[in-house]
Amino acid sequence: MKATALHLPTFKEAPADAEVVSHKLMTRAGMIRKLAGGIYTYMPLGLRVIRRIEAIIREEMDAAGAIELLMPVIQPAELWMESGRWEEYGPELLRIRDRHQRDFVIQPTSEEVVTDLARQDLRSYRQLPKNFYHIQTKFRDERRPRFGVMRGREFTMKDAYSFDRDSESALVSYRKMFDAYHRIFDRLGLQYRAVAADTGSIGGSASHEFQVIADTGEDALVYSTGSDYAANIELAEAVPLLATRMAPTQPLTRTATPGQARCEAVAEYLKLPLDQTLKSIVLSTETPGADGQPPKVTVWLLLLRGDHEMNEVKVGKVPGLKGFRFATEEEILEHFGSKPGYLGPVGLKKPVRMVVDRTVANMSDFVCGANEVDYHYTGVNWGRDLPEPLPEGQVGEVMIADIRNVQAGDPSPDGQGTLAIQRGIEVGHVFYLGTKYSQAMNATFIDENGQSKPLEMGCYGIGVTRLLGAAIEQNHDDKGIIWPASIAPFEVVVCPMGLERSEAVREAVDRLAADLQAAGIRYVVDDRNERPGVMFADWELIGVPLRITVGDRGLKEGLLELTVRRGMVTHKVAPADVLAEVQKLLPTL
Repeated sequence: MKATALHLPTFKEAPADAEVVSHKLMTRAGMIRKLAGGIYTYMPLGLRVIRRIEAIIREEMDAAGAIELLMPVIQPAELWMESGRWEEYGPELLRIRDRHQRDFVIQPTSEEVVTDLARQDLRSYRQLPKNFYHIQTKFRDERRPRFGVMRGREFTMKDAYSFDRDSESALVSYRKMFDAYHRIFDRLGLQYRAVAADTGSIGGSASHEFQVIADTGEDALVYSTGSDYAANIELAEAVPLLATRMAPTQPLTRTATPGQARCEAVAEYLKLPLDQTLKSIVLSTETPGADGQPPKVTVWLLLLRGDHEMNEVKVGKVPGLKGFRFATEEEILEHFGSKPGYLGPVGLKKPVRMVVDRTVANMSDFVCGANEVDYHYTGVNWGRDLPEPLPEGQVGEVMIADIRNVQAGDPSPDGQGTLAIQRGIEVGHVFYLGTKYSQAMNATFIDENGQSKPLEMGCYGIGVTRLLGAAIEQNHDDKGIIWPASIAPFEVVVCPMGLERSEAVREAVDRLAADLQAAGIRYVVDDRNERPGVMFADWELIGVPLRITVGDRGLKEGLLELTVRRGMVTHKVAPADVLAEVQKLLPTL
């Protein structure tokens, strides 16, 4: 391959709207071109990387027994109505109408279509298990597309769907995909973690995310320093930080705290540790009213330690709190008689339902708002000043639940080591769906006893185009991209010095190109009439793992320059030894 046969539009400056490194470098390296918000043309070099990623995914999916097909981008609304997601999915689902006024969607995912296929074709237990996958364009109407290909609206995803006869065999299929994903991300040359995760809008009962480790990642990943425990922070279990509750030692006292509306300010004003204060968060839920009556509103008070933060995913799983919203100021005044900043569980104006975090349930002599501006209570205790919370797992007016985000240094929930937190970019997700879709869409099979049963399902996604951005976020320096060799657009770039002037350089480049091609190494010869500085800067920006520089001076000395892009380490190699050195280095890059 010669550079003059390619399209290499590189730029010195990144676009003004580029927020993250990957967006800046992909644009500067000529790999993407913005068409509209969150919608990009993938230029030739970017497409070469995509095809490398797809090839690795296909090889491992096929090896794991999955069967490739191709489902449509446009899907009839009726299928989404059957599953219940026509209304549930939300505004990210792009709905369209054809000339016959029939409703369709531009697919964000394909659970409905593949379930429809399965209910037509998979009629007997003898046909199971099956796993279908495709690599296809998706569209999600993001409110605020950003970060280039990391949070775009149109993207490419590999999604797979397994069908089994029972939960046991479905979990075997899940494990096969889990293991295949490990092999895929290992081959992609990325640092990653597989973490337990929330099932989100897809649904199901088991879920793992595959997260590429990067400081710019949107997700917080939690892992144990002493075991294999790992989870997304949305799901990471927070154990109580107090093993038992101490007996009260202080009287309940209404204490003036003028102008101190935040826990941090109250703790500083009272000269107390922050972890002795209580944070009050007021939520509301609504249940439909009967016979056209307005909905019934229930107000909830969530209690966390002052130095802890609420975990909205966990809160949404507390019995009764699904679909919660933050309470209005009117609702707060009605139940507490005070504006936010001074709220607490003592002396309520109207009853509320309380959810107490595990750690809070074991606190004593704590500080909370007095439901009066400029006042807090000190010396507050359960059982004496407040109702005793029900044991965890029991549902009532005052109940205990894990509702907070973990923090670095918390004990690991498996009892081994402490928790640490790092940032990650989600690039893959595996779900065990169970019968969520098959029951809703009547996808059944006949078992060996002649009984009709719903198919057990799993689904498994990899963000193909998102992987470009994630790989760059993890692999770059101030010169540009540093691609892992397995997915780089080229493994080697040959940079001749004075190609048009030197017969010796031309002959050496031709021999080298022939050797690289015979060895199956993906290479490009930069035959453009460019100065060495421009040539080197372009390929360092593009991120090709190895560069071979061929010049008259080196040839006279019997040497070529071999530069490793990662670290920019250059060493000189005899022409006869270059191929062997390249073959030795590539598996390490």
